[in-house]
Parts: sequence; structure tokens; C-alpha cells
Amino acid sequence: MIPFNFLLEILALVGIIFIITGVFMQIFPPKKINSLYGYRTNRSMQNQKKWDFAQKYAARLLTIIGLVLLIISLINSFFSIRYGASEKITNVILIIGSVIFLLIKTEKRLKNI
Repeated sequence: MIPFNFLLEILALVGIIFIITGVFMQIFPPKKINSLYGYRTNRSMQNQKKWDFAQKYAARLLTIIGLVLLIISLINSFFSIRYGASEKITNVILIIGSVIFLLIKTEKRLKNI
């Protein structure tokens, strides 16, 4: 078995955290606009309708992104023969890109409400 590299573990850990957070937010979405818990941006906090939509949409998207990151990490851990700087950079870009993707997709949907 190929040893799990540190950044692969980080990618898997981020995926698992995204999944847990997404599922938790789906089960226990914040009911009222607050500054502590939930998907909080200026647009999502404009009114209750946007807030409610943002919580559901972001939670679902976060769960999906987490699953994708976890699957990528598992595939990399089993099929990666060499693990150099370019693969590490790719994993960091995947994590940052996932967060940016979540923000862009959710904000675009909120803009149309």
C-alpha cells in the first residue's frame, strides 16, 4: 500500500470537514440571520429569504465539494507513483479553488433572488 502523504491527508481531511459541515448545516440550518453560524456574506444577510436560501444551497454544495475532494484524495493515494511539488501545489489549488467555487456559485444564485 502506498503511504498517505501529508498533503493528501490534508485534502482528505478538508473533504471530510466539508462533508460534516455541509450535513450539519442541512440538518441544523441557522434559522435567523446571525454573525456566528452559517453561510454569512453581505448578500446572504440582506433579508431572511436570501438567508434561508443561502444556508440550504451552500450546505448542499459544501457536501458535494467535500465528497469530490475526498474521492480525489483517495484516488491520488492509490494511483500516485511519485508525489512532488506539482502535486502538492495542485492539492492546495484544489482546496482554495473549492472555497472560491462555493462562494461564486452561491453568490450568483443569491443575486437572482
